[in-house]
Amino acid sequence: MSPMFVPGPVDVAPEVLQQQTRPMMPHRNKDFEATFRGAAEKAQKIFATEHRVFLMTNSGSGAQEAAVRNLANERVLSCVNGAFSKRWYTVAQANGKQADLLEVPMAHAITPDMVEEALKKQKYDLITVVHNETSTGVMNPIKEIAAVVHRVSPDTLVAVDAVSSAAGVKIEMDAWGIDCVFTSSQKALALPPGLALCAVNERGMQRAAGVTNRGWYFDFLLLEKHRVKDSTPMTPAMSLIFALDFQMDRILAEGLENRYARHSAMAKRAQEWATQKGWPLFAQEGYRSQTLTVVINPVEFDCADFNKFVAPEKIRLANGYGDLKGKTFRIAHMGEIQLSDLEKLLGLIDQYMIGK
Repeated sequence: MSPMFVPGPVDVAPEVLQQQTRPMMPHRNKDFEATFRGAAEKAQKIFATEHRVFLMTNSGSGAQEAAVRNLANERVLSCVNGAFSKRWYTVAQANGKQADLLEVPMAHAITPDMVEEALKKQKYDLITVVHNETSTGVMNPIKEIAAVVHRVSPDTLVAVDAVSSAAGVKIEMDAWGIDCVFTSSQKALALPPGLALCAVNERGMQRAAGVTNRGWYFDFLLLEKHRVKDSTPMTPAMSLIFALDFQMDRILAEGLENRYARHSAMAKRAQEWATQKGWPLFAQEGYRSQTLTVVINPVEFDCADFNKFVAPEKIRLANGYGDLKGKTFRIAHMGEIQLSDLEKLLGLIDQYMIGK
């Protein structure tokens, strides 16, 4: 398997892909329900929670919509420092919520002091924070932000988008007091796209019970009614559930702490490599991602041209996202990627630059 250093969809191990070839069966069937329950229970370990994990047939953006529909009657504080946190703000507005922006420049993190100041000015039903901004490589201090919310505005729920961090970075939902946290299948979990895993605590479920117009597809109460029967209201993506259950066993066999250490070691190596070359890192120091490294492009480096250069190796690097396209490139080191794979990529970039 030749690795793609892109932040999703990432490479999927052949044996995981093979799980999707299992024969279909009725989804309201004891055998499938056992697999569904097992996958959800294993997923609790990713979030370090004793609370429910909904297995949802949609992308992480669907979970963003579910959070604002279920957890906010009216006011949402949207913490924005990149493209995907900005999307969550847009989603809140599109669902009729009164969303206020707490926005900082893209290279910077949302800090607890900023959140405290905002919460002292206005009462909010919900605060939304992206843990790991895939567009910028900035990782927000979720633990400290949640602590501030609980101290300053204890009735405000905390929702966290961990799409590009969960299964690559330690997240402790219960210990940190996060009410809702979700991820997508196609990032550090190293699965095909199509699933969101969304954990919700009791405070979140109690809030949802009092919110009107939760919709249907993303209604937490409806999802819970079926979850306790090891099922979903609608037909789930069965093949992806088979793959998830199998992949969770592989992740737990590696060991979560070992997995986090592997991702951290790759981040450290990528950051040191760029620094040694004199190529600036985009993200603010002290708040850099453990699952992808965003580097400011030197004038002579062209990501599209580099991808042509390495095409025979079946390796691919990610360009900058959105407004950062052509200005940065992203080295995604998540999922199945090993330190040896990263060393190969860095060596190829060095080779490419010799002729520049």
